[in-house]
Amino acid sequence: EQGQVVADRARRIQAELDALLSDVTSLNAEVTGEVQVGMIGTTARWLAPLLFDACRHEHPKVRLVIVDATTTSLVPQLTSGRFDLAIVNLPLDEPDIEVDALFDEDRVLVVPTDHHFAGRSSVAFADLDGEPLLLEPKGTTFRDELDAHAAAAGATLFAKAEVDGMRLLATLAFQGFGAALLPASAAPSWIGGDWQLVPVTGLPRRSVGVATRRNHLLSAAARSVRDVLRATVAAEGPGQPGVSIIADQPAT
Repeated sequence: EQGQVVADRARRIQAELDALLSDVTSLNAEVTGEVQVGMIGTTARWLAPLLFDACRHEHPKVRLVIVDATTTSLVPQLTSGRFDLAIVNLPLDEPDIEVDALFDEDRVLVVPTDHHFAGRSSVAFADLDGEPLLLEPKGTTFRDELDAHAAAAGATLFAKAEVDGMRLLATLAFQGFGAALLPASAAPSWIGGDWQLVPVTGLPRRSVGVATRRNHLLSAAARSVRDVLRATVAAEGPGQPGVSIIADQPAT
């Protein structure tokens, strides 16, 4: 336990030293340094390649590292200094973290082609009462939001299986293990295989944002990557199925 405390402090000190070097170097030359970005897998599927390309073009001396993980694991790593930025599922109730909302996206139902919902143009959220579903565990933002909406609608969500990881959850659905409620970005834009996408009515969209540590000055490199990230999402997000950009969203 004592060693973990020392390690957490050491990461913060190293991050500050790296930021100091990046800031001083950037005063006299191009922006340089390493930036660690944690990113939820569903967003990383379409955003990571675009972000790599944009950063290589605009800041070729910045080394960008992207780590694919769940919001559950990204938040403590961000607060410990492991990451400079994190793309996470919102809302977050973390006093040490600031968040800028980036976009909202539809939630959809993925079902096997032999499922009784297959072939329908849409499904009402209330119709999922008691329906066996693949879900994230309780305590995750995505699941807790679904449970809250279900309670408000007088319904109960039944978990056939619980998986903390939207990418794995989506893969299980695509392989026919069961029906799953997913964000639109978790599903490819093409339809194929033994599954179908069914829109869900009466269910608010999920929100995604970029998170940073509160009262922490980002390095010049991290600030540059954050700016490129926002510009990339604004330019490319509207082309992603089910994604709606949030403009001029203040930090919270």
